[in-house]
Amino acid sequence: MLSHHISSQFNEDLQDVNTKFMTMGGLVEQQVANAIHSLLDTDANLAIDVQFKDNAVNQYERDIDEGLTLILARRHPAAIDLRMVIAMSKANTDLERIGDEAAKIARIAQNLCEEGGSPRGYMETRHIGNQVRVMIHDALDAFARLDADQALRVLLADADIDREYQSATRTLMTYMIEDPRHIARVINVMWVLRSLERIGDHARNIAEQVIYMAKGFDARHTKIEEIEAKVHEK
Repeated sequence: MLSHHISSQFNEDLQDVNTKFMTMGGLVEQQVANAIHSLLDTDANLAIDVQFKDNAVNQYERDIDEGLTLILARRHPAAIDLRMVIAMSKANTDLERIGDEAAKIARIAQNLCEEGGSPRGYMETRHIGNQVRVMIHDALDAFARLDADQALRVLLADADIDREYQSATRTLMTYMIEDPRHIARVINVMWVLRSLERIGDHARNIAEQVIYMAKGFDARHTKIEEIEAKVHEK
């Protein structure tokens, strides 16, 4: 990814930050997986562990920010080097927010564990949860390899998740109307689905930064057809 830089010191500095970024990405991916497992397996200890480990995610965010600020101050990067620093800074924020959403899911899981029994909506949670985990993994993989094609696939996957989230929400609303006894518990599951949908949005944001690094094109707030055309431009 970083072999083309003229300044070997810049290269080293950015490689150090990139290593931290990828380590943070691996931790965040695991946090999301564990948060979903804690909910589906009613594992209160795992839910508590996810909330505790959010501190480590926050520390990574601070360290990466500091590393990137020092690179900007000392190296004054230009062109693609500057794009990389900016993209990593933005993606760092998205990773931290994915960590926050995982901690939120774990808090809800802990509450539901204490109440016992599985409410409706767990099937949708498992399905959408698996999809967002794949999205995070693919977005980070695209980032590591500067792969705009893979980043584009993440954008397309996010559109699928948005549709499935809306469908799952409608199903659960209908269930609450039919059986009001479970409203409080089902609302908690809807909050989990909302967090998963947001995680998908953050993975999409990271993928957009990959396209920015690889193609110099800002893919935010842009129609998918236009992004596809830019990615496939020779």
